[in-house]
Amino acid sequence: MTPQDLVLTPTGVRFLDRRFPCSIGRGGLTRDKHEGDGATPVGAHRITGVMYRPDRLAPPNGRAVPIRPLDRWCDDVAAPAYNHLVRAPFTASSETLRRADPLYDVVLTTDYNWPDARPGRGSAIFLHIWRRPHFPTEGCVAFARSNLLWIAARITPATRLIVAGR
Repeated sequence: MTPQDLVLTPTGVRFLDRRFPCSIGRGGLTRDKHEGDGATPVGAHRITGVMYRPDRLAPPNGRAVPIRPLDRWCDDVAAPAYNHLVRAPFTASSETLRRADPLYDVVLTTDYNWPDARPGRGSAIFLHIWRRPHFPTEGCVAFARSNLLWIAARITPATRLIVAGR
């Protein structure tokens, strides 16, 4: 582990010698992730990208790409695009990235089960804005908006999300 890693601890995520409160999946932590279990997967997950809502905020870093109106994330285990960014219209099951609420105003994507997704092992393990303090996610790690923007501005290509099993 390095200071550039986001390390999940019982009291939040440690990053660059700071600690940030966060939310994890409603299913807790797991070493055996399955689609729909609501759990946050244990492991070291590289941060693979940053997406943001250009109609709501400026790019949080130089690598950030805008979330476009038709962007979606495929969560259909039978689809060839499972656990990948897709665009509407898309017939398989997928999650809208350009949401009405602010949860995905900024999103850090991870390499959990990506790019070579194994069907049923879980999709879309993101770092995103929380609904409210400590409200559980569907498996992602969520933060206060200001904290996630601070983190997004400072990540590097080497940054990982480290989730240790308890």
